[in-house]
Amino acid sequence: MPLFNTANAIDYWMIALYFAVVVWVGVYSARKSRNTADYFRGGGKIPWALAGLSNWVAGFSAFMFVAAAGFTYKYGLVSLIVFTSAAWAYILGYFTFAKMWRRARINSPLEFLTRRFSPSTTYFYSVTAIVPQIVAIGQGLYIVCLFVSSVLGFAQHPVAFAGVSLSGFQVAVILVGTIMVFYTAIGGLWAAVLSDTVQCIILAVTSLIVFILSYRYLGHGSGIIGGFHNLFRQVPPDYFRLHGPTARPLYFLAVAASGVVGYNLNWAMVQRYHSVADERGAQKMALLCAGLSLAGPLLWILPVMAARVIFPDMHALWPNLKSPEEASFVSLALLLLPHGMLGFVVSAILSAALGQANDIFNWLSATVTHDLYVPWYRWRKGRAPTDRGQMRIAHGSMVVMGALGVAVAFYIPHFGGAFNFSLIFYSLVITPSIPVGLGMVFRRTPWWSAIAAYLAGAIAVFTVLAFHIWEGEQFQNYSRNILVATGVATAVFFLSAIWYRADDPRSAGAVKLEADLKIPVIVDNEAALVGGSLRVYGLVGAVSALLGAALFVCAFLPAGGHTSPRINAIAGVILIALGAALWRYSRRTA
Repeated sequence: MPLFNTANAIDYWMIALYFAVVVWVGVYSARKSRNTADYFRGGGKIPWALAGLSNWVAGFSAFMFVAAAGFTYKYGLVSLIVFTSAAWAYILGYFTFAKMWRRARINSPLEFLTRRFSPSTTYFYSVTAIVPQIVAIGQGLYIVCLFVSSVLGFAQHPVAFAGVSLSGFQVAVILVGTIMVFYTAIGGLWAAVLSDTVQCIILAVTSLIVFILSYRYLGHGSGIIGGFHNLFRQVPPDYFRLHGPTARPLYFLAVAASGVVGYNLNWAMVQRYHSVADERGAQKMALLCAGLSLAGPLLWILPVMAARVIFPDMHALWPNLKSPEEASFVSLALLLLPHGMLGFVVSAILSAALGQANDIFNWLSATVTHDLYVPWYRWRKGRAPTDRGQMRIAHGSMVVMGALGVAVAFYIPHFGGAFNFSLIFYSLVITPSIPVGLGMVFRRTPWWSAIAAYLAGAIAVFTVLAFHIWEGEQFQNYSRNILVATGVATAVFFLSAIWYRADDPRSAGAVKLEADLKIPVIVDNEAALVGGSLRVYGLVGAVSALLGAALFVCAFLPAGGHTSPRINAIAGVILIALGAALWRYSRRTA
């Protein structure tokens, strides 16, 4: 049985420090959000590098460390293909979608639907988006709270409160959900971008250290090379071959389709494209995300492959978990990291999940406010609501959605674990995005084409579900749902072109959009952004250096287990050096 570290006072102090910093970043960001444009899209002044880092880290969040870790533990090599596939989707975005989204000139993501199709389409999408996104919030809460409660050792501890008995995991869901709503409501998109950037730096440093330590441990004294040698020698024979249900061509086709949609057409990504100054910044952002998506997953996938040998029986280690292999990265952290850094990893992953939820909250509250509340208020009062009134609606909608997300997180364990739930969920909610992408690149369809394609794809998917058509194991069902939704929605969308008339008054929006997509969005005087935006690199650098100094201090405290406190010193020095470099860059540009 491996000797695990359990969280102690040092780790809890690191968690407290980290979240004090995150809250301070939120308060700082609130000063930059003077109106709804600042609050929902950063006023279009967020530097492209920060927007890219934020988008990338929010895109995987705790999913990589829990659900994706479980997939890697079970299936091996195929995870490298699946979890680096986002890179090719982002490259497609660099050449096409990045500049097109920026040229669409919209204030809220779903405003594109009004311009391209009709106000009815925007309203239809707004109403039907609410429930799936609340489920997505609940999924994110479940994943991160499973990780945190397992690392801190209270996942299964019963807690009685007001006559109600809850598990430690459920208490974590409630607490994290409350923090999530508060943190999101404070600073808007600026808060998400700045905190995500800090998390990206910290997760990269800590994951690199876990990667090195895991292969040194597996090498049994013969170093990292010896660790790789032992890995190839001791894993199951088919671990480095495509095998089982994940080796089918239809599965990879479904993954590719899901990647193109998920990394180019989801509304949070659209919002990031509109948070930067111009289309060149949007393209740079997409290219940065592509590079990170190709190299970054290796830092999490390769250690979990080592865990396949280090922990051959995950069920014996985590008998109470529905899918114990999802705790493989958690187990590595408990085995290899000293006190201080252990708390740091928990904080960064928890905060990354908050950033992912912030993305959803931000665009969804923007939709509720701009696309539902404002039209309703104008219809009822004959005038637009005040900016202050819109902010109240945005904050109130966040509270309601957060509470419902907590309720969803309580029920996800009944679906067989985070990865199984993700497969089911994403295969069912891909349909709405398909007409959006098609409508961006092909603009000769009538105003109702998106609604028709959306409904046709959704009906087709739920029909094959209801009648158990082409049903099999989870990966086959995932592939079926993705390909049926994509095929039917695409066919109906292009079929609707028969009824397109350019002289129809309801086609005027699409005609105007087509003209706008030919006009570049370029900032002539980028120096105007430097003082207000590029100085935030100094803030990120100062926060990184502060957290690095705290880790360095932990090097002089007991490490716990068989780990060395020098690991804290190494991580601390790296963070301090990165922080100093960012601070110097911000001063030089300013």
